[in-house]
Order: sequence, then structure tokens, then C-alpha cells
Amino acid sequence: MIAAVLGATAIVAPVVLAPAASAHGWITSPPSRQDNCATGATSFDCGSIKFEPQSVEAAKGSMQCSGGSGYAILDDNSKPWPRTSVASSVKFQWKLTANHATTTWEYFVDGKLHQTFSSGGAQPAKDISHTLTNLPAGDHTVLARWNVADTPMAFYNCVDLTVTGGGTTGGTTGGTTGGTTGGTTGGTTGGTTGGAQCSAGAWDTAVAYTGGAKVSLNGQLFEAKWWTKGEKPDATAQWGPWKSLGAC
Repeated sequence: MIAAVLGATAIVAPVVLAPAASAHGWITSPPSRQDNCATGATSFDCGSIKFEPQSVEAAKGSMQCSGGSGYAILDDNSKPWPRTSVASSVKFQWKLTANHATTTWEYFVDGKLHQTFSSGGAQPAKDISHTLTNLPAGDHTVLARWNVADTPMAFYNCVDLTVTGGGTTGGTTGGTTGGTTGGTTGGTTGGTTGGAQCSAGAWDTAVAYTGGAKVSLNGQLFEAKWWTKGEKPDATAQWGPWKSLGAC
């Protein structure tokens, strides 16, 4: 009788101890493919992904919209995925339901790495966003890859865009206000690039900045090395989260 009870326990125990699936995050603006599925914006049935847009998780390194997970519908480029018209600079807004410690956020345009934002292993804010700049004009698919720091996994999103020209879509990221990154159009020939860089907004202690974000403070330009909030830029601080880019 005892042996029978132990045998039943051995069979049941793995089921009881199995970890429950957890939710994670996805891009809501411009809407990713899974967000369009979740909001009913597609003209076709996306299947189960419409119920869990936050769960497109797979091993790091994939270049598929699904990451190679079970949501193969996301890889089907023959589907009429809705496109969002944006300027050449656009803010990508994430909604995280579990903000895992993160190494990097990678953005690929038509399969080519365009920009990377580092979090340095820190835990990001649940409403984190990144601004992509200098996007090429035309129709493009942007693959966003969120690389988790303490697991071999990443989260995948594809965003379909029509880039129409200059300016910025979606507001600001990391306290940088207005303008485009990489200089101005129609300026003087033979001038310096410093003027364009100094359009960075003033550092704000209440704002969370991601790696690559630029701010100005006391006539100096700084660039964030990783995710940071409340740590004042200091040109003399060698090991802090900010890198001095010189005087504005």
C-alpha cells in the first residue's frame, strides 16, 4: 500500500512542481504585429497570439518575427499586415508585464542592425521606450529583439512601417526634446556638427534614460552608457552611467 502511494506521488509531483507560464512584454506603438492581432486591427485571424501578445519568447539570436516560437503566423510576410506611417525618427513604446533584467534592445531594419540600446543588466521600467533615428524612407519591417540578461531567451516583435520623411514620431525618449538626431537639413556647408548635437534636452532627475540617450547639463553634452535614472551627469566621473561628449 505504501509503495503504491509513493508511486502515485512520484507521478503527480512533476505536474505540481512545474512552473506556470509568465507574461513578459511587447511593443504597442507603433503597433507590432502581435499588438495588431491583439487589438483586432488585422483583416485575418492571427490565432492564439491575439490572446497573449506579450509571450513571443524564444532563444536569442533569431531573425524571425516569431523568434522561432510557436507563433509562426508572425513570420508570414504574405499577410496584409497593417503599416503605420511615421517620420524618420520614431519612438518605440514597450509595455512590459514582467520587466526582466536586460542586456540590450536590438532593432533591425529589413534584417540589418540599425540601433542598439544597452541596459547593462539592469531591470528596465515597465513603460520603457526607445527612439529610432535616421530610418530610411519607404516601406520597412523593423524587428525588435529584447535580450534578457539572466536567461538564454529573448522577446521578439516585428513592426511594419511606412517612413515618410524627416521629423520625429511619437514624442521624446530619455528627456530629449524635439528635432532629429544626426544633424539638421538645410544648414550651412562646412560648419561643425556640435550645434546639432547640442539640441539634446536638459537632464531631468525624474526621467529614466536608456543607453544611447543624450542630454545636456551645464553647457556639456552627455550620452547614457546604460539605463539610468536620478544619477546626475558628471564629466569627471569615470565609472558612472554617463559619458561626456564635450562642451555644447
